[in-house]
Formats: sequence, C-alpha cells, structure tokens
Amino acid sequence: MLGNYQQSQIRIEVDASLTAIHDSLLRPKELEKWLPSGRFATAMPEELHPGFEFTTRIGPVSIHHQVDVARPNCLRLLLSQGIDGFHEWYWGEGWVQSRVEGVTILPLSLGQTLNLLSLRQFLTKGR
Repeated sequence: MLGNYQQSQIRIEVDASLTAIHDSLLRPKELEKWLPSGRFATAMPEELHPGFEFTTRIGPVSIHHQVDVARPNCLRLLLSQGIDGFHEWYWGEGWVQSRVEGVTILPLSLGQTLNLLSLRQFLTKGR
C-alpha cells in the first residue's frame, strides 16, 4: 500500500440523542444523507451488521469497508483499497467520537473532520 501511516481521534458534542446518532451511523438510509461521499453503489441493509461489506468513493479512490462491530453505541469498519486500516465510531447522549488509523495517501484527519462536521450539521438540522 502506498502512503503514510496516519491516525486521528476526534470527539465532538452534538445536540442529539443517542438514538438519533445511532440511526445516523448504523442505518444506511440516514448515513447516505450526511456522508460527504454520497450514495452507496451496492444494495444496503436496513441496518449495518457484522460481516456486511460495501465500497465508497472519494474522487477516483475506492475505499472498501467491512463491518467488524455494530452495537447500539459503537461501529468498527475495517478499511482496504484506498485506506488500509480501520475506522471506529463511539457515541452517547450528546457526543460522538471517531478514531481512524491506516496507511493511505489521503489526508485522514481532514476527511475525519469533514465527516464529523457533516454529521453534526445533519443532526442539528433535525434530520
């Protein structure tokens, strides 16, 4: 894999319930509304579950995701292709935390920040 090893962890406060955050991260119909990369190319389940795989694109770069853990307050995605690593999400009442690590040429910290800001804006607007 070309690129550098990168890691980033960010926690933000959001004016949203645990249930709203859960649905925004684990339900693909909600996820695609705020995720900057947009719509998913493959058919998605109603809710993400361990073992499910899907691919997103950032410009010409494809990122393959495999759901490793999907629980009421956490999501862990194993990443390959454009990023070799993982992305973990944890959340509770009024907060979201994201941790990403991997080898890539993409600026992970910037992408993570944009994702969190987009999620916060989506949740603040009342979905």
